[in-house]
Amino acid sequence: MRIIGLAGWSGSGKTTLVTKLIPRLIARGITVSTLKHAHHGFDLDQPGKDSFFHRAAGATEVIISSAKRWAILHELREEPEWDLRALVTKMSPVDLVLVEGFKRDAFPKLEIHRVANGKPLIHPDDPHIVAIASDTALPQARIPVVDLNDIEAIADLLLKRAVPLSAAAATARSG
Repeated sequence: MRIIGLAGWSGSGKTTLVTKLIPRLIARGITVSTLKHAHHGFDLDQPGKDSFFHRAAGATEVIISSAKRWAILHELREEPEWDLRALVTKMSPVDLVLVEGFKRDAFPKLEIHRVANGKPLIHPDDPHIVAIASDTALPQARIPVVDLNDIEAIADLLLKRAVPLSAAAATARSG
């Protein structure tokens, strides 16, 4: 499995871009999964449902399964938050994992930049930003810039710059 991240300020369009990229990558025969980091607590379970009661009672993991999908809810309790590598190893093998978040981790990332956000570029301060997808020309950029609306070019770039998980982990340990 190879990974690459998408980084950008809130409102830059990371999720919109991911939802456009996935079908294009699949059309190329690439299997894709995503990993999204949430800054705050989140809940996939619904109060009043059996699985919610199981977790609330203290179960470390609850698997919910149906004919259409399954999910594992893992309650960390007092454990520290899992790192990127540990989470990816829990995923079923695919060709490419698109990571949104984990911006402090050392692995290649595509920066998503929109001029309307009024935010500065991230890439000068993050050596792991390998390219920028932007809605404006960025002549000052020291890395490749691709048009934010050119989904095929962005897909090409992601496939070219994605790295095996083991390479990202080695970079994280040394960086």
